[in-house]
Amino acid sequence: MTGYKLVAMKLTAPGAEHMEKHYVDLKDKKFFPGLIAYMTSGPVVCMVWEGKNVVKEGRKMLGATMPSESAMGTIRGDFCIEVGRNICHGSDSVESANAEIALWFPEGISEWESCASAWIYE
Repeated sequence: MTGYKLVAMKLTAPGAEHMEKHYVDLKDKKFFPGLIAYMTSGPVVCMVWEGKNVVKEGRKMLGATMPSESAMGTIRGDFCIEVGRNICHGSDSVESANAEIALWFPEGISEWESCASAWIYE
């Protein structure tokens, strides 16, 4: 992810209540109980990336939610078969990202400046 900066990362094992908060917009969907069971079946790696258009460009790298609709060369296009096991979550908007960062990183994120920033951004 040239030009993007990793500002937070942790390995955690979220409980059902935490995952229900994360996926609150899906609570009325038929697949919700299975999603929560799957997402709490093991640890997850949480990351926060920073940079110009990072939400939009990050979603391009992830690929479509439906693996069969994901282009080859995307994470989901190369590594996924089932929609319920699409490997990664990516925020769908800056607003969602901010809410998700607050949920997953209540302690805040690191502030630092990359020495490459001046070479990447105007």
